[in-house]
Amino acid sequence: MMMQEEDLRERIKKVQEGNEKIVKAVEELKRVGIKALKDEEWKVEDGIVLKEGRIYVPEEDLRREIIQLHYDTPIGEHGGRWKMAELVARNYWWLGVTKEVGRYVDGCNVCQRYKNQSEVPAGKLMPNAIPEKPWSYISADFITKLPLVQGYDAILVVCDCFSKMAHFIATTERTSAEGLAKLF
Repeated sequence: MMMQEEDLRERIKKVQEGNEKIVKAVEELKRVGIKALKDEEWKVEDGIVLKEGRIYVPEEDLRREIIQLHYDTPIGEHGGRWKMAELVARNYWWLGVTKEVGRYVDGCNVCQRYKNQSEVPAGKLMPNAIPEKPWSYISADFITKLPLVQGYDAILVVCDCFSKMAHFIATTERTSAEGLAKLF
C-alpha cells in the first residue's frame, strides 16, 4: 500500500502541475513570496498543493483510486461510510470528500450483501390458529394506486381463512379505520 500511495502522490503532483488554475495559484504564491495562504490553510510543499496539511486531489479518477486504495484493503475492511471518510480525509482533501466516499460505500456490493441488521430479530414464529368455522378468522388488505373509476381508487380484499372465500370491496385510499369497519 505504501508504494501505491507514493505512486499516487507523484501522479497527483503531475495532475496539479497540468491543471491551469492550480498552476496559476501556485505561481501567484511564489511570485508574492508567500509560502502559505489564509493562516496556513493552503500551502505548497515539494511541488504538491496542500490544504490544511492534506494533499489536494483535483481529478475525479485519482479521487476514486484513492477511495479504492483505502477501502478495498484489509485495513479498510469495508468499515462503512464514516470510517472510510475519516481514513481518506487523514491525508487527502477535495470538495465533497465525505459525500463521494458515501456514494462509493453505498455502491459496494460486498457491503450491501453483508450489511448489519439494525432491527431486533423476530421471536419464534407462532402458527396461525386453525379456524373451526367459516368467517371466524379473516385477513384484510388493500390494493391501492389504481386508476380512479366511479370515485374509487382502491379495493379492500377480505378473505376467510377457513374457506378461502374472498370479498372485494371498492373504496378509496383515504379510508379511515372507522370507514374500514363500516365497509365490512
